[in-house]
Amino acid sequence: MTASPRTVMRIYFHLPEPPDEELYEKLLALLEGITPRVQAHPADWSADVDLTGALRYWKRDAVGLAAVIRLRALALYGIQSSAGIGSSRMVAAMAAALSPSGSVTVVGNSPYDIAAFLRPQRAAALPGVGPAAARSLSRYGIYSIGDLADTPLTTLQRLLGTAAGRQAYARSYGRDDRLVVPQAVPRSAAAEHRFDADELNPDQHHQAVLGLADELGARMRSENSVCCAITLAVRYADRTHTTRTRTLTEPTAHSPALADTGLALLESLGLQRARVRAISVRAERLQPAETATHQLTLDPTDERTRNLEAAIDRARARYGFRAAGPASTHGRAN
Repeated sequence: MTASPRTVMRIYFHLPEPPDEELYEKLLALLEGITPRVQAHPADWSADVDLTGALRYWKRDAVGLAAVIRLRALALYGIQSSAGIGSSRMVAAMAAALSPSGSVTVVGNSPYDIAAFLRPQRAAALPGVGPAAARSLSRYGIYSIGDLADTPLTTLQRLLGTAAGRQAYARSYGRDDRLVVPQAVPRSAAAEHRFDADELNPDQHHQAVLGLADELGARMRSENSVCCAITLAVRYADRTHTTRTRTLTEPTAHSPALADTGLALLESLGLQRARVRAISVRAERLQPAETATHQLTLDPTDERTRNLEAAIDRARARYGFRAAGPASTHGRAN
């Protein structure tokens, strides 16, 4: 018996600013009332929904079921949405990205329909091919996803690397075997540094943020999760505090990326000679690491940093957290 083709929907909920996490959870519950196969993406308040079995249960086609979901979100919570429907998570996500608020874009399941949708789009629109990789490909005349599909696999592997080239080639034909996997993760993770005495030295504030970012990154990588935003909180000698939050360019558990964001938030506070009692860094909107896509940079320094980070993680797993770490965080007080 031939398996039924998959039908996946990516739906974006257009939440008001600032987004309400409780409202987002209610919208996810609405989706789970249609099918239990819902995978949340809190980074952009969207979700993947596997409709394959639900179509038979509700006796509707994908467009009709999407209309029911969108109408319920609007009627119950006043939230507009947009969606994309396709045979895989990737195709559905790309279709949703092209859908204006209040609309649904459907890509058929046949190879012809998938090719007609993918091939005209620019190469950078393909998940996993970032702007830097797209610029590199353009130097070789590869501008669109169709150009990617027409390029021999071995050539793409020389240009992008073995794994990235294989992935880009497969995805240029719409191949994406990732399943919609419901998985709950902690909403946030935090680390705090308390100074022994009220600290006026900006260098010590800087060092504390670096250490906290390193600690949080290691913790998230050990739990196979990533975060979508960073919150920095500074508590002063007079017991007042300041909090700043910034959304990351992509969900990550990469310590240097967390540190860069944390330091930018610290700089934005303009503390100067402030008497700081404690600094905390919180990783917000955690999600499974497998849901995140790291855009290729073609920067050898980035690859070396990530390889070093993996080596440090292995050493810490074997000998303890303080056995290894970035030189910039050594000597940080507890």
